[in-house]
Amino acid sequence: MLVTAGAVAGTIGGGHLELKAIESARRRLQQSSAPGAASPGRATGDDTEHFPLGPALGQCCGGAVTVRYLPLDAGVLAHWPQTPPRFHLQLYGAGHVGRAIVQVLRGVPCTVQWIDEREAQFPPPDALADTGEARVERLCVEPVEAEVGLAPAGASYLVLTHSHDLDLRICEAILKRGDFGFLGLIGSRTKRARFVSRLTQRGLPEPLVQRITCPIGLPGIEGKEPGVIAVAAVAQLLSLQAEIWQEHA
Repeated sequence: MLVTAGAVAGTIGGGHLELKAIESARRRLQQSSAPGAASPGRATGDDTEHFPLGPALGQCCGGAVTVRYLPLDAGVLAHWPQTPPRFHLQLYGAGHVGRAIVQVLRGVPCTVQWIDEREAQFPPPDALADTGEARVERLCVEPVEAEVGLAPAGASYLVLTHSHDLDLRICEAILKRGDFGFLGLIGSRTKRARFVSRLTQRGLPEPLVQRITCPIGLPGIEGKEPGVIAVAAVAQLLSLQAEIWQEHA
């Protein structure tokens, strides 16, 4: 976890322990900025602090933790661990639901290719400049279904464009690849039935076509508002991601 005077990146688990560790780190920063400090503005030394979780912090889980503090320098930064992405997502559609999904994903370590043929539908670049853990690449291309071939094996797809015909072309391209981890299509059960019928008529194997998830969203989360659909869709991705990546590891 990186701690500065005004921000925190990463975590050591949250709770009272993390709060105390942040306070302690900032106290060290303040001490290093005091007159006469060898390196103003930076914590000095490499020291530790021991926390008995029960007696010291009132945490009923028990146990003890030793926190190590050291200043950030080029050597530490070079060995800073990178959080592996939980999933790779191709998100088709920059409408209300697409924008809401990107907002929900801000704190999730994942990679996202956000694709739409309409440049004006994307929010201004600075509106999503701080995407937190998610790494979002915005792509304005045509034809959009050509991007399907650029995703890694086992990728997840969410298809929610402005056009049912375009949705169908994208789904067909994903199904022809066949190595997807998850294919979610926005819409109703009626839309799903029509897509299944059309795609099987085009010669795609029915067991493969039946893997389309439509409507999208974790079962039990009801609502048509973009924010609700976004939360349900991201929850569904997170619930499936362990199984998806194990299959393609």
